[in-house]
Amino acid sequence: MFVRYKTDWRGKSIPLANIYNQREHPIRNSMIDRDALWVIRKIQNAGGEAYIVGGAIRDILLGRTPKDFDIATSLSPKQVQRLFWNSRIIGKRFRIVHLFFGEKIIEVTTFRSDEENFEEGNNNIYGTIEQDAKRRDFSINSLYYNPHNGHLLDFSNGYIDFKKRIIRSLIPLKYTFTEDPVRMIRAIKYMVTTGFDLKWNIKYAIKRDAEKISSCSTSRLTEEIIKILYSGEAERILDELYKYNILKHLLPCYSVYINYPTVRDSLKKLDNVVKAAKINEQEVQRSELIYYVIRPAIVTDGYDNATLEDVAKDIYRQAKVLLSPATPPNFEIEKAVTLILEDLGLRSTKKKANKVSKAKKTYSKKSSATRKADKDRRNRRNSGRIAFGEEAKSLAESHDA
Repeated sequence: MFVRYKTDWRGKSIPLANIYNQREHPIRNSMIDRDALWVIRKIQNAGGEAYIVGGAIRDILLGRTPKDFDIATSLSPKQVQRLFWNSRIIGKRFRIVHLFFGEKIIEVTTFRSDEENFEEGNNNIYGTIEQDAKRRDFSINSLYYNPHNGHLLDFSNGYIDFKKRIIRSLIPLKYTFTEDPVRMIRAIKYMVTTGFDLKWNIKYAIKRDAEKISSCSTSRLTEEIIKILYSGEAERILDELYKYNILKHLLPCYSVYINYPTVRDSLKKLDNVVKAAKINEQEVQRSELIYYVIRPAIVTDGYDNATLEDVAKDIYRQAKVLLSPATPPNFEIEKAVTLILEDLGLRSTKKKANKVSKAKKTYSKKSSATRKADKDRRNRRNSGRIAFGEEAKSLAESHDA
């Protein structure tokens, strides 16, 4: 292990970071997405610093396959955008860059300043890697991996926390959950999914600040709920959120039902479905996630003389109330309602059959030139797929070819 130092105003050397070499950690470039490696190489060749950060490093150290690979860099968003034609700058308070590789998105974030002006929210200024490390929410998310030399940079003793199996806040607890209440949800999610322990002061701060969840935008809350449902540990996470008084602010109506045995059983079934899908490299539809969440809490009595349309409308209304204030797309809720109607033996297939028939008629009316154009578009989409083997180029590398 190496130690990086900095010199203070008195000329005294101060330890800044522990740097673990390739023999001292289990991360290998073969575990990293090839497009992410290409992005880092291109940034470094342009004179910038670039590292794999956050959840990807956390997942690899836990022996899991990361879903996303985020990159932190010393280049500004504009400089990153100039390097990549497939980029888009997003965000208002703090701008980041999304790089698009088909349906995959790699997020590139400029190092953030560690200005301790949390009360005024003045924390969206670009800085150095040392400052950026202090802006990470929890210690297990504060590691930086450099694929070029295999070094793992640790500015906050995060690797030590991994070995001790603890989760520690890097931002003062007086400010962190006020600045971003969603961090409370993430802390509990990390506790469940990693099996690590939360420091006692984090537990206290979560219970103290739980009601601040209500101030978050519905879009962010919806995003976090979907992530929980996709985690494969939804039943345990929602149980912990209930214990920490967060669930009643996150899903007020649903929290009333969380201790019902049928609700718990349905969440366990959801977790089993998600885990099985991951093993088979499949993805569960959002509508199916919603179905397992709302099904046991939906009241289906009193529909004896109701029409199919009236039943569907009433179940849809109940679903919206149960999920409020979360706002998943209406069409996903409608699909979940359809699954419930199937359970009740009430779903009509006439409308679907008409749609299929109409689609066939529409296709038959297409000219041969139009059908050829459609086929060419499909071929172009498929041509971007990465071949297997050592000599295969990544999708990113094929862009440069």
